[in-house]
Amino acid sequence: MRTRNRAVVAAMCAGLAATLAACGGGGEKDPDAGTNGVGRLPATKIESKARQAAGSAKSVRLSGNLVTSGATYKLNMRLNADGGAGQVSTKGSSFELLRVGKELYLKADAGFWSHNGESGGGGADDAAGKLDNKYVKVPSGDPSYQRLSGFTDMKLLLDGLLGLPGKITTGDHGRLDGVRTITISAGKAGEGGSLDVSLEGRPYPLRLQRAGGAGVIRLADWNKHFELTAPEKGHVLDYGQQIPRTP
Repeated sequence: MRTRNRAVVAAMCAGLAATLAACGGGGEKDPDAGTNGVGRLPATKIESKARQAAGSAKSVRLSGNLVTSGATYKLNMRLNADGGAGQVSTKGSSFELLRVGKELYLKADAGFWSHNGESGGGGADDAAGKLDNKYVKVPSGDPSYQRLSGFTDMKLLLDGLLGLPGKITTGDHGRLDGVRTITISAGKAGEGGSLDVSLEGRPYPLRLQRAGGAGVIRLADWNKHFELTAPEKGHVLDYGQQIPRTP
């Protein structure tokens, strides 16, 4: 009887040991277990996969701080192939942008227009009051059109933002808003910037820290459908060939 009991206990222990081994028990856990496998790739491949995923996406929400040409912009934009909508803040002022196809609209309060008008005084204040919280159609020939429409151009923004300069290395595994990620960075101690890439589902880029402190950008809501609709005519003002100077 004792011999039989020992055999049963030994068989149970052997089965338990096999189960633990299969589950990784007794050893270090694989940080890439159950992921999309991107974390096992070289850093350059991870970057390439992230850019490919972003390039094939139909929409994204882009938010954070962007430093360019000496100016700091705070962005919160939803973008797709047809345009974009959202808010941009800079130099203490804030405005909304909406682009549907080639039609670009800018919306801001009277304080914005007074601050950015070419001249002060009662006439400027009257004009600013008329523009208060109205959509102003930005003419395609206006000097501001190209710069402002750039904030609504998904492909242009992603092509310009994604991509780390210099030698890229793989960093730590982590989590961002509950999503498992892998970090890749450029330069010594990440001085060339870093990119957090999703290890769940498609390897979308989720956070970009730009080189030289040029801003931190979050990328979310990949492929979440949303509609872009031009404002009603009663809420739109056509300022003519050139709108007041904008940031």
